[in-house]
Amino acid sequence: MPKKPDKTAAPKATPAAKPGKAAKTRPVPAKAGGDKTKAPAPAQFDLAEVRRRIDSIDREIQALIAERASFSLQVGKAKGKLAAAVDYYRPEREAQVLRMVVDRNEGPLSDELLVHIFREIMSSSLALQEPLKIGYLGPEGTFSQQAVLKHFGRSSVGLPLASIEEVFQEVEAGNADFGVVPVENSGQGTIQITLDMFLTSNLKICGEVELRVQQFLMSRSGRIEDIERVYAHPQSFMQTAGWLRANLPKVEKVPVSSNAEGARRARGADDAASIGGESAAHVYGLKKVVMSPIQDDKDNTTRFLVIGRSIFPPSGHDRTSVLVFIHDKPGALFDVLSPFARHGISMNRIESRPSHHAKWEYGFFIDLAGHVEDEAMKQALAELKEHSAQIKILGSYPVAVP
Repeated sequence: MPKKPDKTAAPKATPAAKPGKAAKTRPVPAKAGGDKTKAPAPAQFDLAEVRRRIDSIDREIQALIAERASFSLQVGKAKGKLAAAVDYYRPEREAQVLRMVVDRNEGPLSDELLVHIFREIMSSSLALQEPLKIGYLGPEGTFSQQAVLKHFGRSSVGLPLASIEEVFQEVEAGNADFGVVPVENSGQGTIQITLDMFLTSNLKICGEVELRVQQFLMSRSGRIEDIERVYAHPQSFMQTAGWLRANLPKVEKVPVSSNAEGARRARGADDAASIGGESAAHVYGLKKVVMSPIQDDKDNTTRFLVIGRSIFPPSGHDRTSVLVFIHDKPGALFDVLSPFARHGISMNRIESRPSHHAKWEYGFFIDLAGHVEDEAMKQALAELKEHSAQIKILGSYPVAVP
């Protein structure tokens, strides 16, 4: 019979850390001369020694980042001489790296912060070949620009453009490597112009970005009593309608092409204000009229699509978007959806739009769980061809990393 452990024995050694994860240690205070009535003495830290240790760690981190960047250059050389930066970019690989970062994280830093750090490391490494050029709805200071920075990092080159249509055009022409366009908001639904562009464009969806959107009221003076008119994008007016009714019911609401454009106009007069993100306030020198966000939905989130010219390989956790044109007949929608149900494919979203091809013909935008190269997806799409007028694969791309 095994011996019972001796409770008076010395405490067990701290277990070794799991592979790939840093061991968590903390100082153990010494016992105070064996007198159980006295509290343990607090651990004493030498501030200078702690700072020397931090400096040492910083040097190690910097050396490892440089080493990683050199390996990234070797990857580029292994691919041979390619035409442009876009040929070196692999969104499926980036998504895999970022998911591993989240899986390894044991704190104290948040998943979001670590993902941001590693995104910037990958962005700067890719820029050693050549920076990516990313088109977005401008001018500088829009939520679209924030989505670009979140997904591609600050080593990419942003190209602010006047409209969503122009973003599509610049990517199609090759003047931009990728574009970032808004597609839906958690409170206000779909941005229809983006879906309509896919009716005629041959571009593919290469990724998605989820951006938490906080709307602020900003003006030159920062005084709410001065405000007679407010500039904002129509989506921002919808997202803040309740707050505006309660607090500024009589002001003139002036819709503009982007919140950054609204901020640009508001900086020219004390009786004007704009709605937008904090970045627009910094860019255009405005003050917050109220310090807290004014959107009606506290969890207000906008989903953006990354558009490019190719479909990339699977990342292991992907989404596929298709556009299906059907004729107006009884049971048409059931015929479209049933192949996916039979093959166990989850549908994340469906949206209908007039096809612009024929009267009473509709296009259904459908988001599906999985990649177009998955066997189940191949079989479902093959069956779907029998019931639809046309199927257009808009893209298979990594699901946004949390």
